[in-house]
Amino acid sequence: MNIIIDKFFANTTKLIAIAILLLVAWIFTVLFQHSMESIEALGFDFITGTKWAPNLEKFGALPAIYGSVVSTFLAMLLAVPLAIGVAIFLSELAPAKLKSPVGVSIELLAAIPSVIYGMWGLFYFVPIVRDIFGGIGISMLTAGIVLSIMILPFMAAVTRDAMNTTPDILKESAYALGGTKWDVIKDIIIPYAKAGIIGSFILALGRAIGETMAVTFVMGNVHNISLDLTAPATSIPVTLANEFTEADSGLYYSSLFELSLLLLVISFTIISIAKFYFLRRKRTA
Repeated sequence: MNIIIDKFFANTTKLIAIAILLLVAWIFTVLFQHSMESIEALGFDFITGTKWAPNLEKFGALPAIYGSVVSTFLAMLLAVPLAIGVAIFLSELAPAKLKSPVGVSIELLAAIPSVIYGMWGLFYFVPIVRDIFGGIGISMLTAGIVLSIMILPFMAAVTRDAMNTTPDILKESAYALGGTKWDVIKDIIIPYAKAGIIGSFILALGRAIGETMAVTFVMGNVHNISLDLTAPATSIPVTLANEFTEADSGLYYSSLFELSLLLLVISFTIISIAKFYFLRRKRTA
C-alpha cells in the first residue's frame, strides 16, 4: 500500500511540475502568435527604435525597455540594504515585545495591493520628489521609490525567515569563542541563510520588473529615454496598462503583444542570470 501511495505522490508531483513548464510554454506561444504581425512588419527596429507614435504606426520599444530596467534597478538599489537591515533587526536585535507586532506589520504591508501603493505614491511622494529634486514629480525616480517600498516588506519577511533557520548551536558556539553580535550576524547567520536571502532578492526582482499599477500612477507614460531621473518616463507594464484598450489597428495591437513578449523574455533572462550567478557564487564560496 505504501509503495502505491509513494508512486502516486511521485507521479502527481511530476505532472504538476510538467504542467508548470507547459503553462509557461503556452503563454510564450500565445504572445508570440499575436506578435507575428509586428515582428514581420517592424523586425529588429521594434527593439532598437525610440519613437512610439501609434497614429503614424511607428513603434519603438527601447524607451519602455529602458524604463523597466532602470526603475527596477533603482528599486532594488534602495530596497535591498533596507530589507537586510530590517531582517537583521527582527531576527537578532529586536526586543521580544517588538518582534511579533513589527513582523506582522511587515507581512501585512507585503499583502497590500499594488494599486494602493500607486495611489499613495501619487499623492504623497510625487509632491516630495517635486519639491526636493525638481520636475513635476511624476518621474522615473518616483517610480523607483514606490517600487522599492512595495517590494521591501516582501524581501524583509523572506530574509527574516531565512535568518531564523540558523541553528542556535552555531550562534552559541560563535559567542562562546568570543564573537560579538556583529561577528555572529556577519560570519554565521548571513552565510548560513545566503540561499534564502538571495532567493528573496530574485523573487522581488521578478515582481518589480513586472509591476504595473504601482508605477502607472507615478511614472508618466512618456516614451522618452532620458538620464534625468526626475523626468517622466514609461515602462513596458505602464505602456500596456495605458494603451492596450486604445489599440485601434492590427499593427498597434500586435506591437503591444510584442511588448508583452519582450517583458516575458527580459524577466526570464534577468532572473535566470541572477539565479545562476548567485547560486554559482554560493557553491564556490
